[in-house]
Amino acid sequence: MNGEFQILIKGELRTYTNFDDIPEKIGAIIKFVPDYPESPHSEEDHKLISTFTDKLHELGERECQQLRG
Repeated sequence: MNGEFQILIKGELRTYTNFDDIPEKIGAIIKFVPDYPESPHSEEDHKLISTFTDKLHELGERECQQLRG
């Protein structure tokens, strides 16, 4: 998934354009802006959009993992 994702890692703000490049252990989510497909949306576009909330929750579970080891 592409977009703009700003993540705080060990006190350093990093920007990622591909969700898959974000490390497993992060400090905090600063910005989560996935790329939305252009309208009109196809069924495939709707399936992609429906994953955005799950991806944000996944990042939330990674938050502060760098502090836990």
